[in-house]
Amino acid sequence: MQKATVVIVGGGATGVGILRDLSMRGVDALLLEQRDLGYGASSRYHGLLHSGGRYAVKDPEAGKECIEENMILRKIGKHCVEVTEGLFVRTPKDDEAFEAKWVEACGKVGISAIPISVKEALNLEPNLSPNIKSVYRVPDAAIDGFRMLWQNVASARKYGGRVLTYTELIGIEQVNGQVVGVKVRNILTAESYIIGCDFVVSAAGSWVGEVAALAGIKVNVFPDRGTLVAFNHRITSRIVNRLRPASDGDIFVPHGSITILGTTSAEASRPDDTVPTADEIVKLIDIGECLFGNLRSYRILRAFTGTRPLYSADPNATGRGASRNFVILDHAKEGLKGFATIVGGKFTTYRLMAEKITNLVCSQLGFKTECRTAIEPIVEDPSPEIKAKARLYFPAYGADLAVSRLGSEKLEKVIQRIKDNPEKRQLLCECENVTLAEVEEAADDTTSYMLSDVRRKTRMGMGTCQGAFCTYRSVGAVDANGLSWGKDTNGLFREFLQARWAGIRPALWGNVIREMELTRGIYEGTLNINGAINDEEN
Repeated sequence: MQKATVVIVGGGATGVGILRDLSMRGVDALLLEQRDLGYGASSRYHGLLHSGGRYAVKDPEAGKECIEENMILRKIGKHCVEVTEGLFVRTPKDDEAFEAKWVEACGKVGISAIPISVKEALNLEPNLSPNIKSVYRVPDAAIDGFRMLWQNVASARKYGGRVLTYTELIGIEQVNGQVVGVKVRNILTAESYIIGCDFVVSAAGSWVGEVAALAGIKVNVFPDRGTLVAFNHRITSRIVNRLRPASDGDIFVPHGSITILGTTSAEASRPDDTVPTADEIVKLIDIGECLFGNLRSYRILRAFTGTRPLYSADPNATGRGASRNFVILDHAKEGLKGFATIVGGKFTTYRLMAEKITNLVCSQLGFKTECRTAIEPIVEDPSPEIKAKARLYFPAYGADLAVSRLGSEKLEKVIQRIKDNPEKRQLLCECENVTLAEVEEAADDTTSYMLSDVRRKTRMGMGTCQGAFCTYRSVGAVDANGLSWGKDTNGLFREFLQARWAGIRPALWGNVIREMELTRGIYEGTLNINGAINDEEN
């Protein structure tokens, strides 16, 4: 029987943060995730590293946590953070009286909000509407959620941390009011087994209520649905927030060559209520035009939806009426020792959330090592020598991307793959500058079972073509490497393309239709992955 001192349930930002913190303190920790890492909200949000300005008026404690963690993550996770800065912009439709309240609230919680003229704002961001009324500069930044997740895991593994993906929790074993283990099921093989442990931490996001129910405990979590739209252009170089009380469609976040607009807020029917609709896309564009008047001229790349795990002791507080702060629940108070839940919060505060609940766990288990996650970099910087080597083997622009994506240890391995076989420097994904060697390295990881797992580790297929050209290249790479999970090539094609299609389908108009017809022509017409031609011949 497998054993661990602590089992963490949930592979989002908070879960991997807890795994890293526990492992660094010398605790034997194992993380379980029902799908791949980031299956929930941690990969389905706008990628904003909050300055706290959005919460300063209504939730000053959350605003203070955001600005403090923002500064920490810039230091420890600099390979995941793009320091864009941000603007808060008031439009003619926004209440001027709120502006004064917001400026005062930012000052009280320590958020720098520097007023600039509309003329200066338009010089900085020419695509902004000339009708805007006032603008402030704030220390927002953009953060790559996938990269942050996997780099936390890499750090945790250095200290002995373990991860099991595609492993679903189906039971919490207890004896005399004490947790003694968990029962899990591998969703790919249907195998069920017991893992012994002394403590279970539920960091399962919108699923924490279901996890707690396995132990006969009720947790009031309300999944709140949020949809976002990705545009195939960098519309703005800075994050742009609308200066008004938090509402739908009031944040634009640049990421690489794209921009994400979000988000909506609506009651979700279930934790995995994550299929975006055309109506939501149109609504976001309508609202977003107050900030960028020519928004409809930009091509939509895709849409995506996540569910926020909002917790409130008040069952009537839902949506934007619920706090964005986090809560830790020690279920010993309900008669079960060795079980705790953490819920709520934001990606920006994941490290703080992990620290707080790790403090609770360590105090109950007798571990006295202090937290170091705020001062120790998540991954080591590659040395100047390794960076120089990378520039010899990667395309000019791709070298810096590879350094940020991979970190020191993995970068050395990828460089060695290319050195041993120069053909592996070829780009499989030209949009994101991902080499064959990187795809092979990601595919070899013990948590890779399908192409979408490789995509989340490398960003392959997440750029302009949305997999139109890199899918057949990556399937060929997996097949050529003889990976055990890569034998069904048609299955690999379908899984990867269907994942891309899910976000494209609700935006199927204009240029998006032309792009999808090209993709369909490649995979159905030329490669015949659905077998239509054979069926007709028979």
